[in-house]
Amino acid sequence: MSVTFAQGFSAAGVVAGISAVEGKKDLALVVNNGPLDAAAGVFTFNRFCAAPVQWSRKAVADGHIKAVILNSGGANACTGEAGYAQSQATAETVASLVGADANDIAVCSTGLIGELLPLDNVLAGARSAYAALADTAEAGADASHAIMTTDTKPKTVTFESKAGWRIGGMVKGSGMIAPQLATMLCVITTDAVVTAGQLQAALSAGVDTSFNRIDVDGCMSTNDTVLLLASGASGVEPDPDEFNALVADACASLARQIIGDGEGASHDIRITVTGATSEEAALACGRAVAASNLLKCAISGNDPNWGRIVSSLGTVPVDVAPYDSNKVTVDVNGVRICENGGAGRDRSEVDMTPREVHIDIDLNAGEAAATVWTDDLTHEYVHINADYES
Repeated sequence: MSVTFAQGFSAAGVVAGISAVEGKKDLALVVNNGPLDAAAGVFTFNRFCAAPVQWSRKAVADGHIKAVILNSGGANACTGEAGYAQSQATAETVASLVGADANDIAVCSTGLIGELLPLDNVLAGARSAYAALADTAEAGADASHAIMTTDTKPKTVTFESKAGWRIGGMVKGSGMIAPQLATMLCVITTDAVVTAGQLQAALSAGVDTSFNRIDVDGCMSTNDTVLLLASGASGVEPDPDEFNALVADACASLARQIIGDGEGASHDIRITVTGATSEEAALACGRAVAASNLLKCAISGNDPNWGRIVSSLGTVPVDVAPYDSNKVTVDVNGVRICENGGAGRDRSEVDMTPREVHIDIDLNAGEAAATVWTDDLTHEYVHINADYES
């Protein structure tokens, strides 16, 4: 169902001729039909953030978004004033279609950096998408396909609370994935009766423990955008704790799907650090291990090379994560191959055939823990990114 699962939302995905792939759906439109138009957003920290990010960050600042237009096939990043003018023109066109102010329209783009979009195609696509709007499962699926770039499959989520309100969402992302945020466009919708402040608090917390804890290739995008929209169409005011939990679950599901579709990946790698002095320390250690290209390549070759793990762990400064290296243990898929900072059981005992690889690191320094996810790096990853421009 995707973004149309929640009541009060319609969507479409159309072929606009933006993508270099002929006949590919490459423009999506999501419209909030109300009665509320509350919204929240989280965006990339990249200092070269794209024009649509600059526009949407401003648009969502007042807590109101009526519609979101998203395109694949071009990032409109590093395009200066001309690129910003394209985002504004796109928002103005959508605003005229849905009967809203341009400042209540979010704009999202993904694709190659450094080139302007074919604006005539974008605007014509916006009109086609508006004409195709529907609140059906098919319309939601079309939208989730239209935002894909190197993704091999759409990524969606749906949840329904016991009280009857719903959450639906879609995300794209496969490569150029690293905190802060991952490389993605994400729209999550809910028909709960909530304020913009509630949305922002729930989204920020949910993103922090999901999208900010995945890493495919250590590369932060210029276009990352996560939007949470509320229509209030269910008429139900949710329990705050339940609402926060379901938003977090939606973010976690979508983030996990990104890892499962990492460019060329053959393994999804879960890294859990326990025994840390603080969650921040555990997270820093997990991210250091997840960022190791040497480890990613080893896992690709079905080699549980614990030396790659502890060497990356050792790069975390002591003031960030205090621990005694002589007390650290590392288990891979349940086999303790590093004991007290040295060799444990023979790594040949580790079964590396499952898609998921579980790396469990115990620092034996405290009670805190954190988990991050990453992928291995394969020959296919290199091929995808070597040929990306074409």
